[in-house]
Amino acid sequence: MAGPVEYKLWSYNPSVAGGAIACLVFALLTGLHTWRLFRNRTWFCIPFVIGGLFETVGYAGRAAAHNNTISKTPYIIQSVLILIAPILFAASIYMILGRLITRTDSASLSMIRPRLVTKIFVAGDVICFFVQSGGAGMLVQAKDQDGVQLGENIILGGLVLQILVFMVFVVVAGTWHRRLEAYQMSRGVARVAELPWQRYMTLLYAASACIAIRNTCRVVEYAMGREGYLITHEWPLYLYDFLPMAIVLVTCVVWYDPNIKPGKKQDVEIGLRQ
Repeated sequence: MAGPVEYKLWSYNPSVAGGAIACLVFALLTGLHTWRLFRNRTWFCIPFVIGGLFETVGYAGRAAAHNNTISKTPYIIQSVLILIAPILFAASIYMILGRLITRTDSASLSMIRPRLVTKIFVAGDVICFFVQSGGAGMLVQAKDQDGVQLGENIILGGLVLQILVFMVFVVVAGTWHRRLEAYQMSRGVARVAELPWQRYMTLLYAASACIAIRNTCRVVEYAMGREGYLITHEWPLYLYDFLPMAIVLVTCVVWYDPNIKPGKKQDVEIGLRQ
């Protein structure tokens, strides 16, 4: 029978400078996203702002834990919020593809109808969100070794599921991209010409790559266990989590297209010039 075990919150003393700098970076980026969100009324990008807030508060929690590594509160805050924030970034990226397909009148070239693209992948994101949140909650409240292992396995399962969902999304996006490019070259479409969709897709791939790299590294982290190098050392987190997610927020600022006319449409029209 598994005996009681005291869950070790930190394997190191978290850096107050690292947490504070990351918090400041995400606060500035989130502020920029919030300003552009309300200025252009691109409401489908709200998950970017929420995810940015999660990252900001999460890294603030890491800084706060520097002198308080015994308290569970800052640990739970940083562990849960930094873990699930990329799921929110991915949600907006999924919605972006659906709108690009709609605005280029190219639904017939997509493997999945535009509305279903958003519904299917965002639904997958929601499932990943609850799985990882539940695993993180179980992990920090574990009373024995079995509880710790169960929490880690649930988080690991949620991360693997997130990677699988993202892989399918990239296949759908890439197939539509290739088909539309071929269609444009063979026939030419005026509305496609109005929309810089190829630039948007390049940025979408860049953001997707950052999220994929981060998720893969997180899978390796949890697969290595509590005694693994990635969990027992702090600097890898900033390399494979903080940096890619900051790049995602920088890259995705472009989705708040200045050519969107606020109040003219009920839905967002990316780059569609009036």
